[in-house]
Amino acid sequence: MIDAHNTIDEFLARRAADVEEALREAAAQEIMPRWRRLAEHEVDHKSGPHDLVTDADRKAELYLTKTLPALLPGSVVVGEEAVHANPASYEAIRGEAPVWIVDPVDGTRQFVRGEPGFCTLVALAHGGVVHASWTYAPARGLLATAVRGRGALLDGEPLHSGSPEPGSELRVAVSHPDYTTDEQKRALLGLWTDGVAPRSCGSAGLEYLAIARGESDATAFSWEAAWDHAAGLLLVEEAGGTHLTRAGEPFRITGGNTLPFTAARDAATARRVAGLLSDGS
Repeated sequence: MIDAHNTIDEFLARRAADVEEALREAAAQEIMPRWRRLAEHEVDHKSGPHDLVTDADRKAELYLTKTLPALLPGSVVVGEEAVHANPASYEAIRGEAPVWIVDPVDGTRQFVRGEPGFCTLVALAHGGVVHASWTYAPARGLLATAVRGRGALLDGEPLHSGSPEPGSELRVAVSHPDYTTDEQKRALLGLWTDGVAPRSCGSAGLEYLAIARGESDATAFSWEAAWDHAAGLLLVEEAGGTHLTRAGEPFRITGGNTLPFTAARDAATARRVAGLLSDGS
C-alpha cells in the first residue's frame, strides 16, 4: 500500500508541469482540431437533448486516462465518459488509491456551437480531499491551477477572488432548469430577490474560474458530479473563496450533499447565498 498523501505531495513537487503538458496535448490532439469542425456523426446525445457528447470528449478522456496514471503510478482515473459507460467506476472516488477526476470537455454544448466557453478539468484527489486541480480553456488560452495550501494561479500569476463591492448586486450563476428537481427549483427561487442578479450558468469550470478571478460572485448548482466541481472548488478555495451546501456544510466530492450548493468569492457571500437557498425551499 502506498502512502498516498506523501506520494501526492512529492508528485506535485516534481511533476505538476507534466500534468499541464498532458492537458495541453489532449487539447491539441483531440479537442481543438474538432472545434468548429465537428461532423454530424461526431455528436451524440446521452441522457437528454441538452446532454451532449462528442468525439472530442471521448478521445480526450482516453488520452488523459492513458497519460495521467502513468505519471503517478498507483493512481486511477474517474472520467465523465467512462462513468457514463460504467456507473460503478465512480466509486473509485471513495477508494484508497489517488484518483484523477477528469472532465475532458466541460461545456460541451458551447463546444458544439463553436463557442469558446469550454474547458478541460482535471483534479487529483485522495480520500475525498482534492489536492490539486487544473482548469484549461484552450480556445481562450487560459490555464488555471491550484494546489491545496499553496494558492491558485492563472497562467502563472496569483489568483485572488476578493469580495463583492459593498451594496452591489450579487452576480450568481445558476443551474439550468433541466438539471434541477422541483424541490431544487423552489430553493433556487430564493435567489430572485433584491440585491441578487441570478443568471443561467455556462461551463461549470469557467464559472468557478470567474469567481476565483473576482469576475463573478457566486454559483448555485444543483448536481453533484465530481468532474464538474472538484477542480473548480479547489481553485475557488485557494483563491480565497469558499463553498457551502444548503445545509451550511462544505460540499463533499464523495456525495451526500444537501443541494443546491454554492461556491462564492468569500465566506460572507457563501453564507448569504446558502441562506437564500434554504429560505427558498
